[in-house]
Amino acid sequence: MKKVSIVVPTYNEEKNVIPLSEAIVSELKENLSRYDYEIIFIDNDSQDGTRNKLREICGNNCRIKAIFNAKNFGQFNSPYYGLLQSTGDCTILVCADFQDPIDMIHRFVEEWEKGYKIVIGQKTTSKENPIMYFLRSCYYRTIKRLSSVEQIEHFTGFGLYDRDFIDVLRDLKDPTPFLRGIVAELGFRKTIIPYEQQQRRAGKTSNNFMKLYDAAMLSFTSYTKIGLRMATFIGFAVSFASIAIALVYLILKLIYWDRFVAGTAPILIGMFFLGAIQLIFMGVMGEYILSINTRVMNRPLVIEEERLNFSEKSQGGGINCRIETEVD
Repeated sequence: MKKVSIVVPTYNEEKNVIPLSEAIVSELKENLSRYDYEIIFIDNDSQDGTRNKLREICGNNCRIKAIFNAKNFGQFNSPYYGLLQSTGDCTILVCADFQDPIDMIHRFVEEWEKGYKIVIGQKTTSKENPIMYFLRSCYYRTIKRLSSVEQIEHFTGFGLYDRDFIDVLRDLKDPTPFLRGIVAELGFRKTIIPYEQQQRRAGKTSNNFMKLYDAAMLSFTSYTKIGLRMATFIGFAVSFASIAIALVYLILKLIYWDRFVAGTAPILIGMFFLGAIQLIFMGVMGEYILSINTRVMNRPLVIEEERLNFSEKSQGGGINCRIETEVD
């Protein structure tokens, strides 16, 4: 019997985890009853009652597992680490806030059975804030144009990944993984299923400006060279312009030496302009250096505090699974 793994990253989702687990189990029972399954919740140090809810869920169904991180390890490391802990023939990554339609799980599996190693859920429309959706669209298009790797627009990680691809992820040992870029760069044969992103069911998103900025910079420094190239090209252009202006100034001074007075304003403006250019590109290069530094340190993706239902007796269900008759 083939096994489907569902990975759900959580952070302050106490109002969503119970209905989400019920919806996933119902989807698996109704449309994928011939498959074994596991559901792995990986909690990124929630500060509300999410962990208590997860303990309750895991206590009622041994096929539902949970990993509690020792601290918040960021929006990319935690889901990626959860994927690496899956044991299924395929693994599906789903967000915890119901913005990813649960009824697409069986459609992912159907495409996987046709031979696709990766099945991507791509947002074509969204019920989120239209301004945010527009800004995200601009971001995706910009990165797609700048990157040497064909990036996938409006792809958040929601999708199915074959065990072979999960094994590739295990071998990467990347301490700052950007799953969306990795799928585009190293992914196997894949297909895309469009969907409409739903509104968050309950709670508030943890995304803020700095988290969105971190995501943008991680993709920018991982998959583009444009920042460093721009620093080089603009540096040359400004240098040539400065030399040309200096020559013009010198010629005018020699010709009209007794009447030519340029004043200090052009010099001050030029100094401020060049200083601004230097600061901007020092910041850009700093982002690249920070990315390199993080990778060189090679720290672990996640430090676990606790695991639930990962014991050997709970791996396959059967007589040790107390509610087997309820879900099969």
